[in-house]
Amino acid sequence: MIRAAVLVSGDGGKLQTILDSMYFGEIPNFELTAVICTEPDAYALRRAGNSGVQAFVVEPSLFPTKLSYSMAISNKLKDMDIDLVVLAGFNMPLGVISTQFRKRIIGVYPSLIPAFVNCDESPARAALERGCRVTGATAYFADIDGNIGPIIAQQAVEIKPNDTPETLERRIMEEAEWKLLPRAIILYCQNRLEIHGERVVIKPAIPQN
Repeated sequence: MIRAAVLVSGDGGKLQTILDSMYFGEIPNFELTAVICTEPDAYALRRAGNSGVQAFVVEPSLFPTKLSYSMAISNKLKDMDIDLVVLAGFNMPLGVISTQFRKRIIGVYPSLIPAFVNCDESPARAALERGCRVTGATAYFADIDGNIGPIIAQQAVEIKPNDTPETLERRIMEEAEWKLLPRAIILYCQNRLEIHGERVVIKPAIPQN
């Protein structure tokens, strides 16, 4: 059984996709042990509570540095024997979490990596301004520095002529991010992901008898 924790900061839309996948029995060998949130009034906490998942608030303002904050989160994860960390809209640097849970942190980013990584504006707005015909989202493993590392899966989203940054962001979220994150977790829990250098190899599924 894979014991997982979700790190979240806001509404918890990505968290809800995980909870829904759990409800429908789509993620094998998986236990969502805890949700850890940066904000005491975040709606994500209600989502966790409604699903019977233990939730904790760890506020950044209570810590003198970002490093001490990440150490507190990491220690909490280790105390709960967490195997997999899922980033679902977490807005803080990972710090020591990325080293202490190396190759065990999964997240999703709203562009087709390597396009528009670390852009100053939203990736959706940047894609529109560059005249892209297609954008999308990427599920990935965090690297040792807490940045986007090896790619697990990608989902393309067509850009429509009348799209605005807001409508495009929404479609990327609904058509790509919300689908990719549970899919990546499923592959991880099926032990089908292998990291070879900077590449992720997805092993074939084992046939069920």
